[in-house]
Amino acid sequence: MKFSVSSYSFSQLTKNGNKTEKDLISLAKKIGFEGIEFAEIHPPVSVDKTSYADELRNECERVGITPVNYTIGANFLYPVGRTLESEIERLKKEVDIAKALGVSGMRHDATGGWKKEVRNQRGFNEALPYIVQGCKEVSEYAHTLGIRTMIENHGFFCQESTRVEQIVNGVGHENFGLLFDMGNFLCADEDPVKAVGRLSQYVFHVHAKDFHFKSGDNIAPVNGFFQTRAGNYLRGAIIGHGCVPVFQCMSTLLRDGYDDFISVEFEGIEDAELAIEWGLDTLTRYDEILAG
Repeated sequence: MKFSVSSYSFSQLTKNGNKTEKDLISLAKKIGFEGIEFAEIHPPVSVDKTSYADELRNECERVGITPVNYTIGANFLYPVGRTLESEIERLKKEVDIAKALGVSGMRHDATGGWKKEVRNQRGFNEALPYIVQGCKEVSEYAHTLGIRTMIENHGFFCQESTRVEQIVNGVGHENFGLLFDMGNFLCADEDPVKAVGRLSQYVFHVHAKDFHFKSGDNIAPVNGFFQTRAGNYLRGAIIGHGCVPVFQCMSTLLRDGYDDFISVEFEGIEDAELAIEWGLDTLTRYDEILAG
């Protein structure tokens, strides 16, 4: 397999001003990654988004690293100030940005998150037709530009494997699939091993992520943790240090034919650069074992 890193993993460095998004490209290469994934992009005030995407693509070419994917937020369930139609049009413009970045795929969300944020549908079955319509129209447009689109098991409301599978099959387009995040199933209190067995045939891209877990039947941890949908607690971890069965997920994906980029996505409290480097070391070791 090949390994990339999500720019989101370096949030500590960009938020404190130590690195710019462009700096992350050479840093990723220095650490040892073959690819980089852009989690949103944030152009300077004086630069339009397309021109900035061109700059990032050119920097990747200069450094010698592959831009592999573009991930953005989205909400097809009537986000504030927008309609379904306007959200679809907004995402088509983001597909144009993905094209300028030189990536082969774009992940967008399906909803904003918790069920309480779903304004006009009683539950998932009522929301599904709107999600499918949005995903399908965006993917059909992206297909004309050679960009594959995908959703991720992300955002609580559309997070477990059964719901993700319903969306992918509801869209039913060869250009639409799944960004499989190994850790995110725990946010919906689902076993990642069972999820990968269900979803491996739909996977376009993969996130390797790890979490520390605390049961919700104890007193809530004080710092760094967030609640799952069922009230358990998670905190981001260095890959290999937490409870996510990363090796088994990789093994199942490889068995079922996935042999492409896996992006490190780190969201823990440890030093980001060190944590990302250690995560890559772990993934490389797992890959060597799987290769025999």
